[in-house]
Parts: sequence; structure tokens; C-alpha cells
Amino acid sequence: MSTEDDRRLMIQAAIEANHHIAAKEYAYSPYSKFRVGAAFLLADGTIVKGANVENASWGGTICAERTAVVKAVSEGKKDFVALAVTSDVASPISPCGICRQIIREFCSLEMPILLVPADYPQDAEDGGVLNVTLGGLLPHSFGPEDLELPRQPY
Repeated sequence: MSTEDDRRLMIQAAIEANHHIAAKEYAYSPYSKFRVGAAFLLADGTIVKGANVENASWGGTICAERTAVVKAVSEGKKDFVALAVTSDVASPISPCGICRQIIREFCSLEMPILLVPADYPQDAEDGGVLNVTLGGLLPHSFGPEDLELPRQPY
């Protein structure tokens, strides 16, 4: 992530941005009542937001992180630099396994991920934000480059 301003803008986009509706505010979670917001920073400074959208069939539910990835990729944007994720939970929460794998498809293992507590900013110097990387969340991962590895004959 390039600057402290980028970090702040991402967190605001995931939670509450001045005159804009935050990603989490658009969550559709009538079943779980578990709102999640995600905001990706792109290399050009653009922020792409996503919210979780539930479905009565549950299998049709899409998480906030995947919503943001799909929005960006469907517009031809794949230059992800960082991600912020928040919910209504007081402690930082992490993307689920499916989201981690989708993020892995498009992002570097070194990409910073900010896990933001609902009560951000806290008195703590870092606002209670947990700073991790994709590689830290998904060690020993399988990615697109693994499909190119040599294999034994079938």
C-alpha cells in the first residue's frame, strides 16, 4: 500500500466514507444478520467496494470480498494493491476460505490485507486494525501458476 492516506481511504470505504455510502451499508444479510464490507485499492488509486449479498438458498450467497473482486474484474481491473475488510464484530474478522482462494487468483501473496474491527478507530495506535498478507492468510496456497507445473504422464 502506498500511503497512510490510501490506508485510511480503504478503511473508510469498507466502513463509512464521509458523504458516500460504505460497502458494509449495502450488505444484504437478512438471514445471518452479519454485514461485511470490503474495499480493494487498485494500482491507479481507485477503490472498489463490495458487500455481502445473501440468498435464501444459501449457496447463492456471495461474500463482500468476492463481490468486490467480481465488480473489478468484470470492468477489466485486475491490478489489486491492498484490501480492507470489516464487519459489525468488535474484533477483526478474516475472509472465508472461498474468498481467500478467489483473492489468490488475482492478487499477490504479499498483498496487504487490513482486517478492521467494527469499533475502528480505537484508542490503539493502529485503530485495532490487524495487518496481514494474503500469503499469511493462505499459506501453501494453490494458484494459477501451479497449473503450469510439469506433471507425470496420465
